[in-house]
Amino acid sequence: MSSAAGPPQGAQPPRRERSEATLGGENRLPDEDAVRDALRQVDDPEAGMNIVDLGLVYGIDIGATGIRVDVTMTTAACPMADMIVERVRDALATITPAATPIDVRLVWDPPWTPERMSGIAREHFGWK
Repeated sequence: MSSAAGPPQGAQPPRRERSEATLGGENRLPDEDAVRDALRQVDDPEAGMNIVDLGLVYGIDIGATGIRVDVTMTTAACPMADMIVERVRDALATITPAATPIDVRLVWDPPWTPERMSGIAREHFGWK
């Protein structure tokens, strides 16, 4: 699929700087909702849709010292996988304290299927 909006395929967005996320003067990690909101800024350029609504985010683990996110692609042959993983890291960096470890894992099990898409994505693609 090709994107009708956004940067040209393969184009690198500006690199985002690390956040100085604080609450009451202390560094703190975002909650799962904040992580999902940040990941909604990451589009699969071939699908023209964010990775959350596409159902590509398989897991979010917010530990005491870092964040791990498991993502997949619609196909193992996805040529944009490395770029998408890097954009996930960049999106998380904008909402976490500068020293926070961020681990983005590309997983293939279970394989992605269209049933993982949100209602918004299904409607966008005209699927019921």
